[in-house]
Amino acid sequence: MSPDPTRTEPEIAEERGEFAKGWKVLLAGVLGVMCGASPIPYNIIGFTVGPLREEFGWSQTEAVVPITLFGVIASVLAPVFGWMADRFGVRPVALWSLLAFALSFAAVALTPTGDPRAALYIYYSLWAVIGLVGIGSTPVTWSRAINLWFYKNRGLALGILLLGTSLAAMIVPRFAVEVIEAQGWRAMFAAVALLPLAALAVAFFLFREPRPEERPRAIESASGRLTGVTLGKAMTDYRFWIIWLSIACIATAFGGAFINLPTMLALRGVDAKTAASVMGILGIGIFAGRLITGALLDRFWQGFVAFPLLCLPAASGWILLGDLVTFPLAALAGFLLGFAAGAESDLIAYLTGRYFGMANYGRIYGMLYMPFGLGSAASPVIYAQAFDRTGSYDPVLRLAIGAFVVGGALLLLLGRYPQTLPEAEGEDEPAPAGLEPA
Repeated sequence: MSPDPTRTEPEIAEERGEFAKGWKVLLAGVLGVMCGASPIPYNIIGFTVGPLREEFGWSQTEAVVPITLFGVIASVLAPVFGWMADRFGVRPVALWSLLAFALSFAAVALTPTGDPRAALYIYYSLWAVIGLVGIGSTPVTWSRAINLWFYKNRGLALGILLLGTSLAAMIVPRFAVEVIEAQGWRAMFAAVALLPLAALAVAFFLFREPRPEERPRAIESASGRLTGVTLGKAMTDYRFWIIWLSIACIATAFGGAFINLPTMLALRGVDAKTAASVMGILGIGIFAGRLITGALLDRFWQGFVAFPLLCLPAASGWILLGDLVTFPLAALAGFLLGFAAGAESDLIAYLTGRYFGMANYGRIYGMLYMPFGLGSAASPVIYAQAFDRTGSYDPVLRLAIGAFVVGGALLLLLGRYPQTLPEAEGEDEPAPAGLEPA
């Protein structure tokens, strides 16, 4: 690609300097996303179903309801944590939430033996606590900081940030299976909880928002204030609801397929370790989806990027509908599912910043994260109910194929990115907060 003759030397220097200035924050953010409440619960829940059903006699639906409970609570609270990040800064919100997530996740190991009904209610309660405290450790917070550090390379930077979820998908399932087979499912929760504690140690020293003089000029007004619309204004914009509906379609199609993929594969004779390998390949798909989508968003209008990429995983549904699923086919299905998830997460963060600005990013992103969380939460139960009632996932997989296509097509209805955004109304700078890095 030849250099753009319209770009000035200061613009080129600023673009190159974004990674030079922000790489430490980006690294900490990747680890924070990887070890936060966005990927970890979804990467382990599928491998707890068998042990829980064996120990307590719970149904498939009862065993996956906790992920729905977690997702619904987290989704409802996402705008609240987004507001906290806007008001008090990302750093304290993300770090405290990461610590609380680690402790609450480890606490699931305390689920008692004995009475299956009592154990079920305690198990559900512990998952509810994870939803209450963990949402601040998700991209709702981390992505705000990255959007403030990057503009020219925003798509790529967000793609790299969200690689954390693909790294989790590649590492956590196999780790969880090994611990479950060696020590049981309770020990797995305690062991996996060490991951957010490790991320917390790194983020404490490296993660922060940029000072005003470090921010890209394109996200500020002439007076140096952040630009962007209020949440109320955004919610009167048809583009907000198009994005909302698109996210809901994709998340609902993906979430249940992701959580129940080990069970789908088991029904076709695939053992647990092989299924864990497929989940790792799904993580590679998320990895590829993050980077490819992010890089493309920096160069092309989002509709041209989103529609074809979000339609690809429809093929995975078709593969999983087959009577005979070999390892290569299972790997391909997992990769395409992961690719869609990677593309969608990039799009949520990117479109929030481009269409609505940074002044109230956390609030708006939190509202757009809501359909992602709700769809991902409801989807496993929808899939499980289909299985419990029919003994097959085929009917819901057929619906998922359509949902992927519709979700991608909706984004074609968005217009051009706004050329200018209003200066922030009221206080747009986070209040001074503690927990500052040394």
